[in-house]
Amino acid sequence: MAAVDIDVLLDTEPQIHNQDDLERQAEGFKEQGNAFYSKKDYSEAFNYYTKAIDACPTNASYYGNRAATLMMLCRFREALEDSQQSVRLNDCFMKGHLREGKCHLSLGNAMAANRCFQKVLEMEPSNQEAQQEKKNATALLEYERMAEFGFEKRDFRKVVYCMDRALALASACHRFKILKSECLALLGRYPEAQSVASDILRMDSTNADALYVRGLCLYYEDCIDKAVQFFVQALRMAPDHEKARLACRNAKALKSKKEEGNQAFKNNNYEAAYQLYTEALKIDPNNIKTNAKLYCNRATAGAKLNKLNQAIEDCTSAIKLDDTYIKAYLRRAQCYMDTEQYEEAVRDYEKVYQTEKTSDHKHLLKMAQLELKKSKRKDYYKVLGVGKNATDDEIKKAYRKRALMHHPDRHSAATPEVQKEEEKKFKEVGEAFTVLSDPKKKMRYDNGHDLDDDGSFDGGGLKVNSEKLLLYCQTLHTIILT
Repeated sequence: MAAVDIDVLLDTEPQIHNQDDLERQAEGFKEQGNAFYSKKDYSEAFNYYTKAIDACPTNASYYGNRAATLMMLCRFREALEDSQQSVRLNDCFMKGHLREGKCHLSLGNAMAANRCFQKVLEMEPSNQEAQQEKKNATALLEYERMAEFGFEKRDFRKVVYCMDRALALASACHRFKILKSECLALLGRYPEAQSVASDILRMDSTNADALYVRGLCLYYEDCIDKAVQFFVQALRMAPDHEKARLACRNAKALKSKKEEGNQAFKNNNYEAAYQLYTEALKIDPNNIKTNAKLYCNRATAGAKLNKLNQAIEDCTSAIKLDDTYIKAYLRRAQCYMDTEQYEEAVRDYEKVYQTEKTSDHKHLLKMAQLELKKSKRKDYYKVLGVGKNATDDEIKKAYRKRALMHHPDRHSAATPEVQKEEEKKFKEVGEAFTVLSDPKKKMRYDNGHDLDDDGSFDGGGLKVNSEKLLLYCQTLHTIILT
């Protein structure tokens, strides 16, 4: 076997044979670490403080220095361990207690931080840094208390406000970040919530709370299948995570109930669909987007069941939850049309057309505007008491009946006021019959056009000569009676 050069196996560092030499070498490493620290080269400072500790592991100040470096690198958990080790080695090491307190504070443990700062003040009552940090710890406790109260009252904006201020004091506290992101999700601010949760997952991919918040955002954005995946993953990391368990159960129940309702609707079983959507709406009031869709779906089923006013209310509820929900506006507008509330229909169609300028939406708006225009004229069909699809014979029969009812001869013994009112109605009956019995005029009237001024009638664009009309009606009535 070839000989191995012994120098290769020897450590190139000079060999230290006694404790004094070790301590001197450790001090040299510490001084080099201090130099790099002064230059803000914290990574190199960390390396040299580590060499100092390796050479002399019983020196409290070396751990204290490395803790300070780790704090500058935002590695607060490691810094906390070094700080605690420094005070274990020397309980009178004031900087060690101070740094331990700062680490606790940065990690969100205000009570532990408070004990550390109190220890410093017992050693040096006038220490201003400890006094200020103790105030910060007290403020942090108050923000936590306010946030807890706000969460119980579902005042999520207050919680976000408190957590922002808490994180200014405890920048490394994942617990505060999670609470903030959860409340952002509950407020519907999903991109912000996801950003906070994703930052935590980049540092710790197994963080069950962050996985839960990611799932919550997807759940509230109606991406239920993806949400369930995150909830399941959170439960793998933390089987006792009650919020993830409840959210997962709600997500599955919502998906199942909504799909049942959709299937019932497709099968033309509108009563069952209506009931299933109603049950789905009770599962989770916080799920705004899914509930908006459920309200709109129930409105569609309600319209099929001729529950038009309830359908309008459901669409309004959907729009309150999501004011960008075009389908809800369209469904409500159609219900307004069906109930002859044309002004409201026009308003909804205008909203839709402003948002999505399609030819279909333009056509719907024009139709609603036409019906609104028509509704402002006299309704000749109502005057005669017939439907808009009445036949010529039905129109004639209705005219005979109404003309007899309001004929001036029938009311000759009535008061002047009654005579005047009946004469007015008699004229309207004549107007209505003249238009609806003439195919051309009826077509123009049905299409919402103004009729030509040919000396005929005034019914919202229809001009009239009262004397000629009365004479015409009386003559026509005489013909009918004979």
